[in-house]
Formats: sequence, structure tokens, C-alpha cells
Amino acid sequence: MHMEKIERSDKKEFWKPGNMLYPLPAVMISCAAGARPNIITVAWCATVCSDPAMISISVRKERHSYEIIKQSREFVVNLVNEKLTFAMDNCGVKSGRDIDKFSSLKLTPVKMHTVSCPGIGESPVNIECHVEKMIELGSHTMFIGKVTGVNVDKSLLDEKNSLRLDKAGLVAYLHGGYFGMGKKIGSFGYSVKRKK
Repeated sequence: MHMEKIERSDKKEFWKPGNMLYPLPAVMISCAAGARPNIITVAWCATVCSDPAMISISVRKERHSYEIIKQSREFVVNLVNEKLTFAMDNCGVKSGRDIDKFSSLKLTPVKMHTVSCPGIGESPVNIECHVEKMIELGSHTMFIGKVTGVNVDKSLLDEKNSLRLDKAGLVAYLHGGYFGMGKKIGSFGYSVKRKK
């Protein structure tokens, strides 16, 4: 197999290893073990399997929610829209050891169907998860959660009852900042579709 000569680019600068995979979904994780539920802001959240549906979140051991999730073995991934950005940021800089985040941020704890911890009522989508596996990675522990239910705001359903998540005003985390989602530039598979 013939390959062109591969050269180093003088337009790139080499850096030491670091986390530069951006943008990331900015989400609020709700959890509970005992009387008071908590919320933690997480940007390290990913889909890891589609069948069964599974999501991973990575949490530092020092965080208040770490022990809660470890004990309860469940959590809710609450998607964040632009209206929730201030609350999401606040949940990332204040500890649930010191304050009741639901109360202080005037967020509504909503009963879920398959987990005992509440979802956030103001979130457009709440994804209920049971912890299947914990992986100690170093600075963070990865909790792999099996999705056991999804709650969707009815305002995001169109006349055919299809989900229009593009209408939710979701937020992404990009290298220290929060950004609204931009315009749609294509659909999955558009690069190989036949032109009419």
C-alpha cells in the first residue's frame, strides 16, 4: 500500500498529556442517600453503551456526591439548558456538605420512576441510572450507570410525538466556559446520502 510521506506540521505545538476533548455535555447529577438530596455539576459524562443504554460519569473522591453515589448506587443525569446554567455553575463551586442546593437555588426535586433520588424538575431531560460498575482511575472514579428510565419535558415533543432535543437550548462545556449549542450543520449519514 502506497502512502505519501508523513511530515510534522510546523503549525502545531506539542503539549504534555492533558484533557483536551471538547466540547463536553454540561450536566447536573442529582443523588441522595438519606434525608437531603444533592446536586453535583459534571462535565465528564459520556455515553458508553447503547444496548443496554449506559452512561459514565467521573467524580473526584473529595466531592460530597462521591460517597452518596457510592452508597446509594444510583444517580440522575439532568441535562442543562441555558436557563439552568447559573444553577449548574453554582452547584459546581459550592458543596452540598454546607448547603441544600435544591432549596438555595430554588430547584424542584421531582420523583423519578426507577431510582429513589430525585431529578431536577427544571431540567428538560432526566436520565435515571443504576450504578453497574465503579472504576478507580486516579484523580477520578468512573461510575458506569445503566439507564433505567428517561423523563422528557413534554414541550420538546412535536406533533408526531418525536423528541426535538434541538429545541431544548442545551449547554456544552468548552475549556472553562459554557456555550449554547450552535446551528445544525448536518444529520448522521448526510455525507453518503444520494443527492436527488
